[in-house]
Amino acid sequence: MSRVQLALRVADLEGSIAFYAKLFGTEPAKRRPGYANFAIAEPPLKLVLIEGDADEDTRLDHLGVEVESTEQVTAATTRLSEAGLATFEENDTSCCYALQDKVWVHGPGKEPWEIYVVKADADTLSKADSAPDACCGTTACRTTDEQALDPASSPAEAKAAVGCACGS
Repeated sequence: MSRVQLALRVADLEGSIAFYAKLFGTEPAKRRPGYANFAIAEPPLKLVLIEGDADEDTRLDHLGVEVESTEQVTAATTRLSEAGLATFEENDTSCCYALQDKVWVHGPGKEPWEIYVVKADADTLSKADSAPDACCGTTACRTTDEQALDPASSPAEAKAAVGCACGS
């Protein structure tokens, strides 16, 4: 089973947890400092809440598709690359309190998408816990070259142009 992931950066984590628990009729599947996620069966959704600054409105952090296996991540990487999209792979990376394999692409509006598998639980938010935005999404995957966001970029160009704190 695959499911879409929506990761939101929220100012009030506890208030957001209470709201989404009521909205979807379920409690978080995982809670850690500054982080919570809901594994919602209907509709199939992984809702991730990442604590942001207290004075910020809620904003999209990143989007994703959770899959069941590393093989599915590899197949997605191949498919996306062959379709001409710039990809960036991260394997055995600690992100969002989980050990993951993933591939990143950016949509035409620069929105970050990940296709990922959770391989195990992890005790830390990321490999680079000292950086507040070291894991997941727009602040983690910084582009050093606008070409990385160009769908016509080759995978080699994307890897050279994109630097992620989670997997590097």
